[in-house]
Amino acid sequence: MESINPAFQRLAIITGTEKLKALERKRVLVFGIGGVGSWAAEALARSDIGCIALVDSDKVCITNINRQSEAFVSSLGKAKVEALRERLLDINPRCTIETREEVYSRENSALFGIEEADYVIDAIDSLSNKLDLIEACARAGVRVYSSMGMAGKLDPTCIKTADIWQTHGCALARLVRQGLKKRGFSGSFTAVYSAENLPRHDEIPVSCGSGACFCSPGEHEWCSSKKIINGSSVMVTAAAGMVLASLVIRDITGL
Repeated sequence: MESINPAFQRLAIITGTEKLKALERKRVLVFGIGGVGSWAAEALARSDIGCIALVDSDKVCITNINRQSEAFVSSLGKAKVEALRERLLDINPRCTIETREEVYSRENSALFGIEEADYVIDAIDSLSNKLDLIEACARAGVRVYSSMGMAGKLDPTCIKTADIWQTHGCALARLVRQGLKKRGFSGSFTAVYSAENLPRHDEIPVSCGSGACFCSPGEHEWCSSKKIINGSSVMVTAAAGMVLASLVIRDITGL
């Protein structure tokens, strides 16, 4: 029997040797490595995926510590893609980690090699860029698993998977469905979503985009342009990331 890397022996007990080897041959693109995407990427690295591409233009902020895999006091101010790359290589040194420190858009879509990917995980917050990515994956014939809104939630057991057209109770999923309809998109893909909605505590001061923000002036213009800063919890964002990674792993292995 072919030897198994002991780091992934416990996974091989579930998948078998051949399916574990199949995981090593796959390339997965993760767009957005915040509260959801960072944990999805970590789960992929811990599942022996051979190549993971990380796409995000942001730097680690102190407000990321409550929910993002790459966020530590020691990584504040680092590019998220580089901070997470270091973490993933410490987990799985054999994994090829590609990074692009930029925002995905329709205009620069050709730079990311979507057509060469086996899978895409969409954890983008921006609606327009999210729609652009979904359309690009459809054109390239690449399977995409897409996260809907995970802010304002505390209960990971409310997370579900469904075809995007069958989602309900999630504001972002509704906007995605509406946006795709306006664009004439009729394809299908699996969405990860939650219908849980908790009330906001607007009396909590928000430092993003203000002089109290950790980031240097000019680094986070998008913070101050946001109409609302939403609350979020690691229990939900990490669980959603794990579900996204599970969809990839289960599709590869057929389990």
